[in-house]
Amino acid sequence: MRTQILFLATLAAAGASHAADWRDLSVKADAGALGEFSATANWAYDHNGFGHLGQGVDAAAFDDDSAWRRREVGVALKRKDVYEFTVQRDLEAETWMDVSVKLISKGLLGRDLGALRIGQFKTPVGFDTVGSSRNTPFLEAALPAQAAYEGRRVGVEWSLQRPAYLASVAWFDGNDLEGGNEGSTLAGRAAWVPRNAKGDVLHLGLATSHERPDSGTLRLRARPEVGLTDVRLVDTGTLAGVDAIDRTGFEGLWIRGPWSLQGELLQVHADRDAGLADVSGEGAYVFGSWVVTGESRGYNGYATNVVPSATSALELLLRYSQLDLDDGTVRGGKQSDWTLGVNWYLGRNVKLQANYVFAHARRNGVLRDPEAFGLRAQVYF
Repeated sequence: MRTQILFLATLAAAGASHAADWRDLSVKADAGALGEFSATANWAYDHNGFGHLGQGVDAAAFDDDSAWRRREVGVALKRKDVYEFTVQRDLEAETWMDVSVKLISKGLLGRDLGALRIGQFKTPVGFDTVGSSRNTPFLEAALPAQAAYEGRRVGVEWSLQRPAYLASVAWFDGNDLEGGNEGSTLAGRAAWVPRNAKGDVLHLGLATSHERPDSGTLRLRARPEVGLTDVRLVDTGTLAGVDAIDRTGFEGLWIRGPWSLQGELLQVHADRDAGLADVSGEGAYVFGSWVVTGESRGYNGYATNVVPSATSALELLLRYSQLDLDDGTVRGGKQSDWTLGVNWYLGRNVKLQANYVFAHARRNGVLRDPEAFGLRAQVYF
């Protein structure tokens, strides 16, 4: 682990020694009439440590660990305003990511009526999970975003983006490319963006979906905001008799110079048949960010990484999240976390992150309040 982190940190330091316009690491080539070919990657190596486990915690369940969190690779073929073809795979999780083609009406029809995407891509509920994994401000998504995230599905989507608003509608049917998650989902997302300039953003949005799972089951749970553990302090277990699942998220983002606030309210409701009671889980998070070196977080419909104006940029963050999975006879538990974060951006393609998580969970009357420390070295292009 130390060798690999040292390698990535050395690469970062080498990049930081260059001027502010440190060269782009991406691989691009002119494909003639077809447009432009590019290769993409997002590699992240993590270390997670646990301490001050407190009462009711099985210390053996929280083993310190170091491992690759992501090894994502991809290729894309794009022709401006005409189409985008993308294939991505995570070599660490051994799963297909986005595999899709997007047809852009402006180039095909001569009018901008939006874009049509066909293939596998993320379902839209979860502002903290649906954006690109290379842009995560913390090591892991907030508690409610983990529980509500439906994942990637095969489907079709129409989307329209304007400076002051964005909207999309999608239909997913069948399963994902791994052969799982069979069923159908109708989903949509819309946002009002009255302020949309570099360093000056206000985004208020709503995302919703209606899923009918073929399995007839649902399980809501979340890791304690670090990724290299299988422990879930809150977990409903597998719920049977599920006919339909409704997910709803209210999302907000404010960026003003080096300062930003982001938050979300999320709810998952399962309609159950055979006389079983319906079940709901809900939660929220909010976090603040200050870029000490003066830059701003980026925005493209979702928040993106800070791009240093000089050789590097430093960002400090604080997040509070909570998740309630107790409903009637289902006792999944309640959890709240405070997470301190530091991001150091070195050039345009390297990010070093550190998080400290204070978790507090109660399930079936048992209190567990571990603390976790996480480090990440990430290279992306």
